[in-house]
Amino acid sequence: MKRVMTIVVVMAAALVVLIAWRIRAQSQAARGPAGGSGVIEADGIELAPRIAGRVLRVAHGEGQAVNAGDVVLELDCEEPNARLLEAQARLEAARATAGQAAANARAALGQRAAAQASVGVQGASTAALLAQQELASRDAERYEQMGEHAALSVRDRTRSQASELADKMRASRASELVSRQQAGAAGAQADAAAAAAEAALRNVAAFEATVTTARIAVDECTVRAPHAGVLERVYYDPGELVGLGMPVARLIDPSAVELTFYLANVDVAAARVGTHAEVRADAYPERVFQAQVKRVAREAEFTPRNVQTRSDRDRLVYPVELRIEDPEHALRTGMQAVATVQP
Repeated sequence: MKRVMTIVVVMAAALVVLIAWRIRAQSQAARGPAGGSGVIEADGIELAPRIAGRVLRVAHGEGQAVNAGDVVLELDCEEPNARLLEAQARLEAARATAGQAAANARAALGQRAAAQASVGVQGASTAALLAQQELASRDAERYEQMGEHAALSVRDRTRSQASELADKMRASRASELVSRQQAGAAGAQADAAAAAAEAALRNVAAFEATVTTARIAVDECTVRAPHAGVLERVYYDPGELVGLGMPVARLIDPSAVELTFYLANVDVAAARVGTHAEVRADAYPERVFQAQVKRVAREAEFTPRNVQTRSDRDRLVYPVELRIEDPEHALRTGMQAVATVQP
């Protein structure tokens, strides 16, 4: 009996010690820095061409490092190249048409200027003939008034000169009217030629835009890395068809790794953007990676009912994102790690 009692006492004492140790550990953890566990992630972008096409060549495979501008994948570009050549040919034709239209406009302007000058010359001629006709008419009238005191031949000559000048003046006025009509027609032709030249220039601009669009499509046949990094995934093999806007590869920056963990409601005040943190990965238990808080969510992941107890509110958790310094690229996507926010 005593032996049994002794065993019971020993077990009770061990249980008390274990409970006390657990309570002490929980108390120390509560007083320790805020933190949590999460999975290592890396900044990445999906590389996607803006055209559809068949994969011609995969230049780099998964896990390979690339530099900015390196070719990742090439699409069959026969059709986009044909569209570009067609657009360039149409552009050259439009430029030739525009050049001819501009030459026609210049010629029409010259003809309008010549017609306007002709109107001026004809008007001056008409004015001169009018002055001569008026003078001749006065002379003829004066000789007629002299009667027999003026020789008949002189009177006949002056009447003939006045009549001849009157005929010339009427002809000159008719010519001036024709010149004005011709000048008006030349002006209308010049305006039409100028409008045609302007339309030809707009047509050239439209084909230039078409060429630009076609060239962009040709450029999209080659998928390049926008910055240095590592190809995490390549989604297509040669011969496969890529849909419009579909991603063909994922490029990550291994030097810009992140970790997202969750802080309880009572600890969230310890994390602010820019706060220093430390990260320990399971793969490197003896190594500490320095980090900074990048973002603290404004909304909790768990929202309890409107009426809740203090224990309910303590179950609120907020996502916290860290940016980890890893110049040696030791951390890999998917690694488990624990973060602590330093006060």
